[in-house]
Formats: sequence, C-alpha cells, structure tokens
Amino acid sequence: MRDRIIFATTNEGKMKEIRMILKDLDYDILSMKEAGIQIDIIEDGNTFEENAAIKAKTIMEMTGEIVLADDSGLEVDAMDKAPGIYSARFLGKDTSYEVKNNYILNRLKDLPQEERSARFVCAVACAYPDGEIVTTRAAIEGFIGHEIIGGNGFGYDPIFWVPEYGCTSAQLPTDIKNKISHRGKALEAMKEIIRSRERHNDFSNTL
Repeated sequence: MRDRIIFATTNEGKMKEIRMILKDLDYDILSMKEAGIQIDIIEDGNTFEENAAIKAKTIMEMTGEIVLADDSGLEVDAMDKAPGIYSARFLGKDTSYEVKNNYILNRLKDLPQEERSARFVCAVACAYPDGEIVTTRAAIEGFIGHEIIGGNGFGYDPIFWVPEYGCTSAQLPTDIKNKISHRGKALEAMKEIIRSRERHNDFSNTL
C-alpha cells in the first residue's frame, strides 16, 4: 500500500490538475473529502504563502500525515493587485465566478491592453508530521481579456489572456496549461523538494 499525501482542498477541478502534475510521485494524492475531513479553515494570512501554510499545518495536525495546500489568486494591476489573496472570496464567498469575471471585465472595459496587465500567483506549502513546513511560489504573467472565453479551466481562467499562446488560460490544452500555469510551476518545484527530502531520508536510514 502506497503512502499518501492529503491535499487541503475540496475543489475537484483543482484536484484534477494536481493529480496530473503529481502523478509521478510515489504517493496517493487525496482530497480532503476523500480523506474524510470536513473543516472550515480560517485563512487569515497576509500572503499566499502564509495562507497555504495555515491550511497545510491545520490538516497535518489533525491527521499526522503529509499535507499539501495551495493558495492562489489573480492580481490585476489596474485594480491595485486585487483580488489577490482574496480571489476566492472576492465579492463574497458564494459569488459565482461568472459574476466575478464580469465585474473585472466591466472595471477594465475602457482600458487598452498595456493597462490590463495581470498575473496568476500560486504558493504551495507542504507540512510534514515532524513540524517542518516548506513553501514554493510561482506566477504566470498575462493580461485581462475583453470577454469570457474557454471551458477548459475554472475560476478566473476564462478572462486571463496568455499572450504567448494567443488565448485565455481556459482555452489552453490541459497538458500545456499544467506545464506553464502558476500552480503547475509551483507544484513542480514542490515535487522536487519532496523527492529531495525522500532521498535524504533514504540516505540517513542507510547510515
């Protein structure tokens, strides 16, 4: 039976991406629901890293297992980098992303492309049962588009224009999106940290 890592999320769209990116780790990756965990975690950190660490540490202390968590969001320069760390709760926790996306489009409707710069940011935290917490951070730069386009994504993907590919994040093929996305890059960096720790532990155990 393989060891497992719990990912502190209930978002199935996110879990689909996470499993694809982490599929070559020798762990079973479980969502909170699959691990039988139901808890509302108060994310009161001031940065993406702090919020990710809060989530990972909380679930690790509940389960005694390795826990990964991420905190990600959209920074729109013309909106003073809002919604930022409040991306999931922007305009209200239960407000649909269709409403959120249309709000941002309306705020920027008269701005030219050079004033529509934005980025997706993601921080990933890993909490180990011995108390160690490590974090990674990555971003992808782009622009806010002029309409909602694409169905291969979630959240703010349909309004985030990726200039290198001439389409929104929600129009990118899954394999490309996972390779270039903020979450994909942050998880790849975390994957190397996890492997490095495993190699260190294996070496220590042979001494």
